[in-house]
This record gives sequence, structure tokens and C-alpha cells, in this order.
Amino acid sequence: MDVDARMQVFDLKKKYQFQTTPGVDRYNMPLYDIQTESGGQSIGMYPVYQGFLGPAYINGVVVPLQTQKKAFFNIYPNIVQNLQVVTTGDGTSGPYTIQLPILGNPSPPNPPLQGVLRGHVDTSGIIATGVNIDPPISTVFNTSIPVTSVDAAVFITSIDSTGANVIVSDSGQFLNGNVNYGLLMKPGNAPYGNASLSGGYSTTSNTINYLTGEINVNFPVAIPSGNNINVQCFFFQTGLPRAILYYNNTITLRSPPAAQYLVEMDAYMTPAAFMSTSDPLQFGYMAEYIARGAARKILSDTGDVEQFMFYEPLFKEQELLVWKRSQRQWTNNRTETIYSNGFNNGMGMGNGTIGAGFL
Repeated sequence: MDVDARMQVFDLKKKYQFQTTPGVDRYNMPLYDIQTESGGQSIGMYPVYQGFLGPAYINGVVVPLQTQKKAFFNIYPNIVQNLQVVTTGDGTSGPYTIQLPILGNPSPPNPPLQGVLRGHVDTSGIIATGVNIDPPISTVFNTSIPVTSVDAAVFITSIDSTGANVIVSDSGQFLNGNVNYGLLMKPGNAPYGNASLSGGYSTTSNTINYLTGEINVNFPVAIPSGNNINVQCFFFQTGLPRAILYYNNTITLRSPPAAQYLVEMDAYMTPAAFMSTSDPLQFGYMAEYIARGAARKILSDTGDVEQFMFYEPLFKEQELLVWKRSQRQWTNNRTETIYSNGFNNGMGMGNGTIGAGFL
């Protein structure tokens, strides 16, 4: 587990690719499934990759890969749509049926789509569920997901009889059997304060249809007769995404995809899945390096400083050998300068002659 942090080995550099889902703009870094050793010892989910880096492609076209939210959202801002008075209270907590006036898609919802952005549960939230299903789907609201792992995108608001705010939002969880329906919740305090709503969850109770804009909701308290019920959301037009943001182990696409598109990026893998004791190492040349690294940790844990200091130069030697093998792979490429043009150094279309590259 330390290998990727100490050095990025060429053999662990892989291509990560996935197909987008129409109308879905955020995707988490994938997780390993829970793995069990032969003796019954298990290890939980953890990220398959240690991070993403360019070049990034969508349907084969290079797109910018950002890691700073400010730079990304300065170009693609999330503008909140304040939909005032979508309905009014009737003196009860519900159920209320609300139709967002900015939507009304026909059924079946075929691409290209338009709609409202969906709430999202990040990687830590997926791990907290104990099930490697992303996004979480169920007919029962999952209260084990931390408040800090939920990024809501739709808010339904009003005022109760005492003048206090009443807020319901989407949860990043979706209805089992129809993932276009988001489960609604009562937002709460960290760590696990998000709560389910009374009435259960189905296509006609406490869900939002992100494509048609229909909301069915039971509020946590009664809404006095005549009190306004408002909605805040992010409306979008889909298209072919032309930029990627990687932040908080989450990939965000803009524009939200109108159809299935192939996304490809370079990535560094977590060195290996949890191997049983009889399994060989993925790369034999790393065997002594990993063995000496393990011995180094045992000696440091037991406080055997003398033996630790004896082993340290041998461990460093193996680390340099592993690193040197990786660096040899990079020396095949010329370092780009202001006078070169990357591949083939600007010499046309690969025929080694001065041609169209300079026209």
C-alpha cells in the first residue's frame, strides 16, 4: 500500500475508461470489492486507482482535465434556479405532487435529454454503505451514509407554523428499479443526521423524477394553508462533454452527457488487490523491494532500531532499482521543448520529412 505513495511505477500506470449515463454528470472513482483471505480475514473497499491524470479523452477527442473547482466552475457555473411558488400548503404534511415548470419530458426518455442535476454520494459514502453499488439504490433510505458525503442538488422549501424553515432535499440515493427517481430526505446534522421521510419510497412517494420534473413529497411537518412551497435546482442542457473536473475522488463532466460517451484517462493503480498468501506478486522484479519494505515495517513496529538501520540501505537500494526500471520506460521519449511539437517533433504526419506540420 505504500508503493504508490513512495513512487509512481510505470507498470502501475493504466488506462481508466467508462461509459457515461445520459443526464448523469458525476461519477466516483471505482472501488475494489470486499476481498477475503484464505484464512477468513477480509479487507474492505478501497480505491482501485490512486488518481487520474491527462491526457483525457471523451469519444476520442482530447478535453481539459481540471483539478481546481474555481477554474472549472468559472467556465461552467452551477446557476441555481429559484422556482418560486410551485404550489402552496394545504394545512397538512402531504403528500404533495409538484411539477417543475421547466421540465415535462415525454416518456420513454430517449436522448438527448434535459433535466435537473442529481444529488450525489461521494466515494466515502459508498464505502459507508458496505455495498459496492454506485450510486446507492434501494426502496429504503440508507441512514449509514454520512452527511458530509452527500451533495444535494434539489431543495424543496417552505415555512411551518412557527416561522421556521422546512427543507427537504434529494439524497444522492436512487429508487431500486428506476434510477431516474431520486430519494428525498430531511437534511440533518453531521455525522448521520440525514433522515427519511414518512410514507415510504416509490415512484409516487418521496421521490423526484429527474427527467420529467415530477416531485412527490411528504414534509416532516405540516405546511400551513397558503404558505408558499418553493424549489431550488440546477437546470441543464445535455450535450457532448468538453471538460472534466476531478475533485474529491469524483469526476464531473460539463456539459452533462446527452448519451453514452466513452471517457478515457490515465491513472495509477493501487498496486494490487488483496492477495492470498499463495499468490505471486504481480511484478516479480518488485518481490525483494516489497519483502524488505515489509521487514522494515515489522522492525519499526517492534522497536528494533539497530536491525532497522541495518536493513534501511538495502531497502533503499531495492527502491532505486525498481524506480530505475520505471524510468527507463520514459527515456524513450524526447523531452518536449518550445522548439518541438511533441510526437515526431512536428515533422508532419509521421513520415520523417518536413511537410504539412509546418504549413
